[in-house]
Amino acid sequence: MLKPVRVGICGLGTVGSGTVNILKRNKSLIDARAGSDIQIIQIGARRDNPHCDTSGYAITRDIFEVANNPDVDVLVELIGGTTVAKELVLTAINNGKHVITANKALIAHYGNEIFAAAKAKGVTVAFEAAVAGGIPIIKAIREGLAANRIEWLAGIINGTGNFILTEMRDKGRAFEDVLKEAQALGYAEADPTFDVEGIDAAHKLVILASLAFGIPLEINKVFTEGITKIASADVAYAEELGYRIKNLGIARRAAKGIELRVHPTLIPAKRLIANVDGVMNAVLVKGDAVGPTLYYGAGAGAEPTGSSVVSDIVDVARTLTADPEHRVPCLGFGADFVIEQPILPIDEVETAYYLRMSAVDKPGVLSKVATILSDYGISIEAMIQKEAKEGESDVPLILLTNRVQEKRLRDAISRIESLDSINAPVVRIRVEALK
Repeated sequence: MLKPVRVGICGLGTVGSGTVNILKRNKSLIDARAGSDIQIIQIGARRDNPHCDTSGYAITRDIFEVANNPDVDVLVELIGGTTVAKELVLTAINNGKHVITANKALIAHYGNEIFAAAKAKGVTVAFEAAVAGGIPIIKAIREGLAANRIEWLAGIINGTGNFILTEMRDKGRAFEDVLKEAQALGYAEADPTFDVEGIDAAHKLVILASLAFGIPLEINKVFTEGITKIASADVAYAEELGYRIKNLGIARRAAKGIELRVHPTLIPAKRLIANVDGVMNAVLVKGDAVGPTLYYGAGAGAEPTGSSVVSDIVDVARTLTADPEHRVPCLGFGADFVIEQPILPIDEVETAYYLRMSAVDKPGVLSKVATILSDYGISIEAMIQKEAKEGESDVPLILLTNRVQEKRLRDAISRIESLDSINAPVVRIRVEALK
């Protein structure tokens, strides 16, 4: 007879309803894989959700009742936010319960504290659903790539931003126009700041970086730049140069520390990750032994994210029969091996760059720009120079540079913008080869 594992679910929104539906629909299969009888014994939610059938389950409007219920073995936190969620999770841990969460902001901001509390109480905190929805990227890094020294990872980890950039590329639409459609379709919130300014991606990136490099979660050290200033012209010029613009989260080992950055990025169109479109997510991870590996799938949604929640429930059910001293640590590294490393400020990061400038249509302008770049040790790898449109005196000048430290590039741009022949701020987008 299978040992029962008693689950309490807090939150019955999109992910909560998807989780309940999967547990009901695939119960026999899930129980067989877990080696346990997975039982939902209580659901805490402020309101019912018409998208899932909760008949037969004990429902409470007080989520802390679930955290304090002595019959609950595993608490699943799906309420979102950080303040109440943190209190709920710590209450459950202090009561000796294992915790599963899909809350990337909670882990990014308070993961260090939560993991320490879990270790002290001998319980597990699982968070597969916190990054990239249904893609099992956390298990892939923590377990599947455990033999590897991870060199870098780069991910399209926000579907809203990817949808916007895809529409801009495929249809030549303006950012503001596509954003309105994304909101109408439910991909973007009424306040889209977290998505379009890269904050959501930063939360996910800091989690991936901690798993990859064995460093503490340090969300305040992630450089974050959004996609709001990307123009349809830049998307078109990138295509002409053989590149595509994607909003990437990048974590990389460098000589002087770890790079943690989220920003729009030109990547070669031939790369598989460059062809991840719409609301889909993908994460590219390079290990020293395995080389580059790509993980692709739905980054959000009720059942894709619910799939990851249920996979964590299965894992926790398995650990309940394991020796507590030999359970997999939350970040895949023993506590003594999670070591703080320097995080490089963006000024010290080195990449190639795409530059677009509006130049007066007269001889010698390119020569002056090239001279300034040369003064800073920056060479031009490719160039597009368009003719002036009828009735206009300015022409767009587009350059791809070699790799250069960010501070040197910024200083060079400052000098270029001071030229009388350059009539607007220089547009700058970072370029990554990802190989």
